[in-house]
Amino acid sequence: MAVQSGSSGPRSNEQTPLLIDESRSIERDDGSSATLTDSRRRDEEDGEDEDKANQHVGRARGSLIMLSLCGLMFLQASNLSLVTTTQSKIAEDLDAFAAASWFTSAYMIAMSSTTILAGRLAQIFSPRSCVLVSSIFFGVGGVIASQGKSMQVFLLGRIVQGIGGGSIMTVSLILVLELSAKKRRGLHIGLVNSVFTMGVSFGAVIAGALLPITGWRFLMWIQGPLSLISGMGVFFSIPTTFTGGEEGEGTISAKLARIDYLGAFTLVASVVLFLFGLSSPKIEYIPITVSIFLLIGFIMIEFYVARTPIIPITVLKNPGVLLSCVAQLGQMASRWTVLMYAPAYALSIRGWSPAEAGSILIPTNLGFALGGLVVGGFHVRRGGSFWLPSVICYALFMCTFFLLSQISNEHTPTPLYLLAVLVNGLCIGASLNYTLAHTLHLAPPSTHFMAASLLTTFRAFAGSFGSAIGGGLFVRVLKARLETGFAENGGLEGREELVRKLLGSPALVQVLEGVEKRVAVDSYVGSLNQLFVAAGGLALVMVFVQAGTGWKAGKDEENENGNETEEERMIGVEDEEWEEGMEQGV
Repeated sequence: MAVQSGSSGPRSNEQTPLLIDESRSIERDDGSSATLTDSRRRDEEDGEDEDKANQHVGRARGSLIMLSLCGLMFLQASNLSLVTTTQSKIAEDLDAFAAASWFTSAYMIAMSSTTILAGRLAQIFSPRSCVLVSSIFFGVGGVIASQGKSMQVFLLGRIVQGIGGGSIMTVSLILVLELSAKKRRGLHIGLVNSVFTMGVSFGAVIAGALLPITGWRFLMWIQGPLSLISGMGVFFSIPTTFTGGEEGEGTISAKLARIDYLGAFTLVASVVLFLFGLSSPKIEYIPITVSIFLLIGFIMIEFYVARTPIIPITVLKNPGVLLSCVAQLGQMASRWTVLMYAPAYALSIRGWSPAEAGSILIPTNLGFALGGLVVGGFHVRRGGSFWLPSVICYALFMCTFFLLSQISNEHTPTPLYLLAVLVNGLCIGASLNYTLAHTLHLAPPSTHFMAASLLTTFRAFAGSFGSAIGGGLFVRVLKARLETGFAENGGLEGREELVRKLLGSPALVQVLEGVEKRVAVDSYVGSLNQLFVAAGGLALVMVFVQAGTGWKAGKDEENENGNETEEERMIGVEDEEWEEGMEQGV
């Protein structure tokens, strides 16, 4: 991350109404000023300086930003895997075995629904304010979950945590794009991904080790003060002059006027209903159908109604960017099946302890970190197309799922299974870095910031899709296999309660004996096989989606004389109208 002594005014190449006011001026180092439009045009004429960051902070501030943000990211990531290894105990204490899949789904749905809104708010109110509020929500949610005596209260805490966690990755990307030079951007993105994946890995291990000592309630509660400390560290480290792509001047009411409330409501409602329908043990078609109509309504609002759309129209009209987002959504949704169910494999089929089961995520997340760092440090050191490396990594990633579907049984040597999950992480870690660089190549320079934020948003969606779709499929298949297996081995009557508990407690398999244990193990093996085959099929489709992005570079639309585009002119007119209206008290 580029940190230099002194500071300079924020510079951005964005021209959409979401990100900056092109009619405003920036101050040069020599005290003179120029409009952002002129600054952007000169940058394009002279060529972008690959050694220069958009914004600069001092070394001390830069170090504090990195340390505090890493702490917050680690908490958010560890929260995801923490629930995986403590799920059995939570389900037992709350008597919520059948609803155990909602422990993760509730968090992921809330996080995905608010990620893109958090990015918009970070642009309006600045990243420092956004990250502080998010850390408060995240911490409060953990405290609520820790005090829950019922499933409903616990899930409420998870939802509040998800709302808070929605902006962490978005703010991280904002900081990387603004504080990193282009030639070092890939390396820093790899570092961000490494911190996230370390949280996923060690969160599961730490939770598994502390669970017998502290209980799950303490593990939830401690996230409150730790989140607040990290959030305040980021807040006070980022200077007040730092912007997320849009000037932060004006009154609170003027800033609030920039939010597309109708678009935000339809987008959030669409995502929530769609994921709710898929997360249920039995697919709910009514919410899914309603969500599709809401999504269509959201697109219409963005194109024809919204004064300042949540997603810029230029991005919505760019097929390469949209296909990249869809491909990332599908690939990361497949990835989440490994993160969620590799520990379940270790608990139910291998009979490992919760701490040992959590450690199965270490090799896959180590591979994830290495893939991003190696690619970012040695290859993604320039702008331009990365079409072929992206497609190759996606194809290799797909192959790992078909391997996992064949070896997820009790007979596979442990080193082979660990190697398979390591390669899975290596492929997806490399592909994330390649696809981000390629997406920036496909998008016009003026939309780079929002295109990258949108890609991150779809990555957040993937967690919800992976947990909702994968979790729903796994539970449905497991339930059917358990019922069939027991019916064929002594009858299902009297074992309904056992089936209910096995759905939410993989660790319960190892306390069973005889035919009941055999049926449970076989059911988990069969369910994992089907899950990984489905994930591999989805990954295969995404290979073709990523290939469809093409390699043609995006260009900004300007007239031949280099004057303002109509979009730029309208942005200035609208902002002048807002400022005049605010002065008159309208």
